[in-house]
Amino acid sequence: MPTADTYQGLHAAAQSGNLVAIRRAAGTKSALEARDSSGRTPLHVAAFAKQAGAVKALLDAGADHASLEGGRYDAVTIAAVADDEETLRVLLSAGASARLTTSRYDGTALIAASHLCHDGVVRQLINAWAPLDHVNNLHWTAMIEAIVLGNGGARHQSTLRALLDAGANTQLADRSGATPLQLARARGYKEMEQMLMAAGAR
Repeated sequence: MPTADTYQGLHAAAQSGNLVAIRRAAGTKSALEARDSSGRTPLHVAAFAKQAGAVKALLDAGADHASLEGGRYDAVTIAAVADDEETLRVLLSAGASARLTTSRYDGTALIAASHLCHDGVVRQLINAWAPLDHVNNLHWTAMIEAIVLGNGGARHQSTLRALLDAGANTQLADRSGATPLQLARARGYKEMEQMLMAAGAR
């Protein structure tokens, strides 16, 4: 995997957030679409580096916000995983989609953010029409991941609340047939159990 000190040209400008260099180097489609050894365009690099200003400059220059890097992450999913609300806001404001299927798990940015209890990111994605009930290749939804990959703490509860308030399906079960309510109950997550029951989960 490349490191910041190995980048050159537009990738280096994206990594460092050098807006002057970005505007100078981003004049061609080939520069914007150039890939590093991990399959990352300058936009991916800027998103990984949490360089919101660089992300905006690259989008303004015509960077493709839907392209996937080598790990099958788009810029939205990168920002979601990083809990980078500022960069995510820039991307969504520029028309980037919260609906793409990404990652080796055939998931979404919402599933990734829910797993990591990035509740502010989750709310942004929900407001951008992220698919609430997408099922990944582990047979998990965002709601299930917020339960089974979390610790039942405050931010995971806040994530679950956001999903419930948005109308996510409480009855979609995992591969073994366990519902979100059953999964929360099995883990002793009382607050989550109560939230699910209040929402009519069974």
